[in-house]
Amino acid sequence: TVAIAKEYGLLTIVDNTFLSPYLQRPLELGADIVVHSATKYLSGHNDIIAGAIVVNDATLAEKISFAQVAIGALISPFDSWLLVRSIKTLKVRMDYAQSNTLKLIEFLQHHPAVEKVYYPTLENNKGKAIQESQASGAGAVFSFVMKDVAKVKTFFESLKVALFAVSLGGVETLVTHPSTHTHTEFPEEEKVARGVTQTLIRVAVGIENIEDLIADFKQALEK
Repeated sequence: TVAIAKEYGLLTIVDNTFLSPYLQRPLELGADIVVHSATKYLSGHNDIIAGAIVVNDATLAEKISFAQVAIGALISPFDSWLLVRSIKTLKVRMDYAQSNTLKLIEFLQHHPAVEKVYYPTLENNKGKAIQESQASGAGAVFSFVMKDVAKVKTFFESLKVALFAVSLGGVETLVTHPSTHTHTEFPEEEKVARGVTQTLIRVAVGIENIEDLIADFKQALEK
């Protein structure tokens, strides 16, 4: 993609929110601009709203800085301090959340109520080789499909450790229902075509004790 963009004189912009700079660095892969929802992994504690734009070109940096000041898209000094503080623990949080993710996925893959699990480095992912060639990990967000649509609502209502919310990147495990939340504005036929069905559940894994998480998912799936 980067090579095609450069051939036509276009800028490449990559949203690296889900992996963070710890797991993937798009500038090193040729991207021109990298954006982050710093509210997510860079902050990691669900206590600020912030964004980040990263470049390695002085001219681009000057243009973006001018637009930022002109528009007024600035965060407060205290929120800036919170963000800098949180980045210091990014590696620790990402390592633990990713470890939890792999163990939770392994559990779900063998549970009779689960039809399929989606995660970048699973063998059934067509983009597995690309993912592994450009990143040092696949992050802590995945999704899975339940076999019985009638049990989806009960699953969400039965969770005790994981929380029902549409965000990600914090120390808490969050689950959401894409069909009725993140993708609610999409026409139903388009959602189904993209795999965003009523039985699809997205999980953003946190840093809780993994045995507590697995036990929580187990009891919720079996209600």
